[in-house]
Amino acid sequence: MRNMKNPIFNFTLLLVICGISLAPNDRFNSSTEAKKEIQPTIGAFRTITYASQDGIKITADLYEVSKEKTYILLCHQAGYSRGEYRQTAIMLNRLGYNCLAIDQRSGDRVNGVINVTAKEATAKALPTKYLDAQKDIMASINFLDKFTTKPIILLGSSYSASLVLMIAAKHKKIGAVISYSPGEYFKGVKVALAIEKLNKPVYVTSSKAEAEDVAMLFGKVNPEFKTQFVPKREGDHGSKVLWQQYHGQKEYWDSLKEFLKQLQDS
Repeated sequence: MRNMKNPIFNFTLLLVICGISLAPNDRFNSSTEAKKEIQPTIGAFRTITYASQDGIKITADLYEVSKEKTYILLCHQAGYSRGEYRQTAIMLNRLGYNCLAIDQRSGDRVNGVINVTAKEATAKALPTKYLDAQKDIMASINFLDKFTTKPIILLGSSYSASLVLMIAAKHKKIGAVISYSPGEYFKGVKVALAIEKLNKPVYVTSSKAEAEDVAMLFGKVNPEFKTQFVPKREGDHGSKVLWQQYHGQKEYWDSLKEFLKQLQDS
């Protein structure tokens, strides 16, 4: 009888062992699949269009990590396009932010990306001066507001760095501003006066040579809300200082990351 029991016992023991060994694998596979489903797609974007305030189509690249994350609206500098942010948007995605990089009607091309909004505005004989681009930024804020209940962050470069400051000073949907090389670029409009009551967190930077003028621009803004970063190196104009090929981009990124961390902690 002992010989009969041993095979049954051994077989039963084998099933138990197999059952135990399979269960963790099943749980691991299930967990892996779940992780795949929720893992964000970093750097992937889709090009979209929507109407500006006067009806022309705005072309934009939407870099979306998750609709639950904060959106940053990326506005380019003079003569450029949404292509200014091909690298920057990926980095911001990695930091956990959605990005919408837009073509404003005042611009041309950069990094092989043509400004489609500017082409359409020109074809329709619409004005394409710097201040005219406010319509496109405002329309983009309203577009994003349909998808999020979180405050929107504005990021501007050169002339648009001034526009986003002016818009943020009076727009309730804006939670913070990131401004690269703002200045008095507009005929008949004093940016310093337009932003003196700005009461939202602002990160501003520029080249070292521009830093004094930038500080003067913010002269009447409450110091509680402003963070100015002055590079140790010479630096450069606009947000291209964040591009990987730019020598010295690390210190710009480090200071921006610190500002964003403070926003998250506040």
